Amino acid sequence: MSVSVSHIAHLNFVLAFELRVGPSAPTVETAVMDRETGVYQNLVKKESWRTVLTLAYQSLGVVYGDLSTSPLYVYKSTFAEDIEHSETNEEIFGALSFIFWTLTLVPLLKYVFIVLRADDNGEGGTFALYSLLCRHARVNSLPNGQLADEELSEYKKDVSSLGPKSSFGSKLKSTLESYRVLQRFLLVLTLIGTCMVIGDGVLTPALSVFSAVSGLELSTAKEHHKYVEVPVACIILIGLFALQHYGTHRVGFLFAPVVLIWLLCISAIGLYNIFHWNPHVYQALSPCYMYTFVKKTQKGGWMSLGGILLCITGSEAMFADLGHFSQLSIKIAFTSLVYPSLILAYMGQAAYLSQHHVLDNDYRIGFYVSVPEKLRWPVLVIAILAAVVGSQAIITGTFSIIKQCSALAVTIGFRDTKRMGNASGLAVITVMLVTTCLMSLVIVLCWQKSVFFAVCFVFFFGTIEALYFSASLIKFLEGAWVPIALAFIFLIVMCVWHYGTLKKYEFDLQNKVSINWLLSLGPSLGIVRVRGIGLIHTELVSGIPAIFSHFVTNLPAFHQVLVFLCIKSVPVPHVRPEERFLVGHIGPRQYRIYRCIVRYGYRDVHKDDMEFEKDLVCSIAEFIRSGSVGINGANEDPYKDDDKMTVVGTCSSHTEGIQMSEDDVIVNIDSPGTSELREIQSPTVIKPKKRVRFVVPESPKIDREAMKELQELMEAREAGIAYILGHSYVKAKQGSSALKKLVINYGYEFLRRNTRVPSYALSVPHASTLEVGMIYHV
Repeated sequence: MSVSVSHIAHLNFVLAFELRVGPSAPTVETAVMDRETGVYQNLVKKESWRTVLTLAYQSLGVVYGDLSTSPLYVYKSTFAEDIEHSETNEEIFGALSFIFWTLTLVPLLKYVFIVLRADDNGEGGTFALYSLLCRHARVNSLPNGQLADEELSEYKKDVSSLGPKSSFGSKLKSTLESYRVLQRFLLVLTLIGTCMVIGDGVLTPALSVFSAVSGLELSTAKEHHKYVEVPVACIILIGLFALQHYGTHRVGFLFAPVVLIWLLCISAIGLYNIFHWNPHVYQALSPCYMYTFVKKTQKGGWMSLGGILLCITGSEAMFADLGHFSQLSIKIAFTSLVYPSLILAYMGQAAYLSQHHVLDNDYRIGFYVSVPEKLRWPVLVIAILAAVVGSQAIITGTFSIIKQCSALAVTIGFRDTKRMGNASGLAVITVMLVTTCLMSLVIVLCWQKSVFFAVCFVFFFGTIEALYFSASLIKFLEGAWVPIALAFIFLIVMCVWHYGTLKKYEFDLQNKVSINWLLSLGPSLGIVRVRGIGLIHTELVSGIPAIFSHFVTNLPAFHQVLVFLCIKSVPVPHVRPEERFLVGHIGPRQYRIYRCIVRYGYRDVHKDDMEFEKDLVCSIAEFIRSGSVGINGANEDPYKDDDKMTVVGTCSSHTEGIQMSEDDVIVNIDSPGTSELREIQSPTVIKPKKRVRFVVPESPKIDREAMKELQELMEAREAGIAYILGHSYVKAKQGSSALKKLVINYGYEFLRRNTRVPSYALSVPHASTLEVGMIYHV
């Protein structure tokens, strides 16, 4: 199963944290990155068949690497223990029938024709479904949501102002919004799906590579081949992990050709086996053979479904990686090449096995035994390369030291594909069940379809997936416990972080400082105001954080311009540059205190600190200019805690507004003359230093007070920016339960100490950072 970058990126939307476990690996270049906006521009928007076909070709190496290698281990896992291959061929034909209809109903019907349509502005995956539901019903558990977020272009794009059309949809929406327990259940369900994806990411590289090198068993004795396969698989995995240091962009161009050659190879071998061994094998595609299979094998056949399930491992990647490609390109690649190639491969293996009932060793029921002997070594090489490509897509998406070590330990610990398959199968089907549940809500709340369609969707696909889930779960002690254990660990970590972060935010909200206290200090705040800009990081989107009073009482001086900076995630994949910032005054204008809320989607790329600083200062300058001409009232009531905010874009998004330039050259002040633009410049000094200039449009005119405010902002930017961070220590209150003390005092504190600081401050010089400690009793 493929783990895409979107799954990890989506975690920021709900959890907003990243453990210090290693650098993030670059992704395969399948989309155009606009450095100016930090947004993936989908190539399919260019209405060109050439572009669509190119994307379809590229998707082979990223989306279908895992799914295309499943023929390596499906039959071997199916016939590993629970059923035997008899001369009647009822077992092998029944297994083929199950494989055919499973591939047809789940990847083709469910994902290609239904689930892919539930994209979140071009993005896919479990969290894309969750974010869709958050926008159509107020089920978001994040406490810092604002009405202004609902005005975002991508937020409003597919949200009907009329709400659900059916009465049931309206009742369902109202019920979800009324009961917090349902909202938490929805969040936990989403997290379970994501945790299973990550857990399977540990298993799949081991399963794919180990199955690929299993071809060595045909050239070695049974008592020796395991001693060869495990070391070879480990060496390949170690080499694969070592390549991460160089980035996949250096070898990424090889991914699609490798998978293409592999698909052509297995389809050609399948056709050869069909015509050479059993041309009538197509009859096994009839559902009647499934009934015969179950009737004969009974409990053993039911348990063997855990192996058949592996034929759809990687199907979720079609939806998860949607943001890198397009619906049409993924559909074309699957329906025209991947699906027919897999069907031919499975039919060819079944045709061969139907004529070979007496094998030297039971472990030889697998892929390589059906490959013509002269082609086995070339096919072995191609299979290993295809397995590496399939594993690479997963490692790229969830690249970390923990994941690498886990995958290697799984290979050494399991030592065979049987237990690996049991573990991987349970993770795969759990994710699909979560998708089915979330899709049923999307059908009613987002698509506004009848509840009849949602019930049919859940009943039909849920029944199929529940059957496979039960077959996988029964093998709990035979390897299926691994993804459950991994998912449980990840889920505990996420829940602890989410709970601690929520309690910390609630403490800030309940203890925020009154605006009256700020006004009582006067414009100087009762201390010396020195030149420069102070950025005070806070999670609050309104009000003054309690830690600010701690700053004022403990610091002898403060900056000329203060900015309360909040960086938050919103339930959309991308926020347009022109909607990035929300800026407003805190208190009267002469206080020179601003609030700036920076909004990022769960797929947005955060800019580096220098570019971020420029955009931030420029957005405040544009806010000052727009406020002077009445776009944002300059005479707002200063006693209001929830001050009015103005949407302001980045420098590149408002080319007709204020522009800022910085240089180290002294420029004499010239008169504006007849220029269409006039420049506000700081006074000329004798020695060279950083100079900041605001280029203000000639029209509309701005008042004198706004000009003075811009002058002070410019001087403050020249003096430098200091990041003022509150170093909070969260402790459970006296009298709290033992469980809460364990979660807050130990669990959350451990995670807090091992998490990265906000991305905008990652490369801030230590000389520009000021931290003030404060204890939170939650």
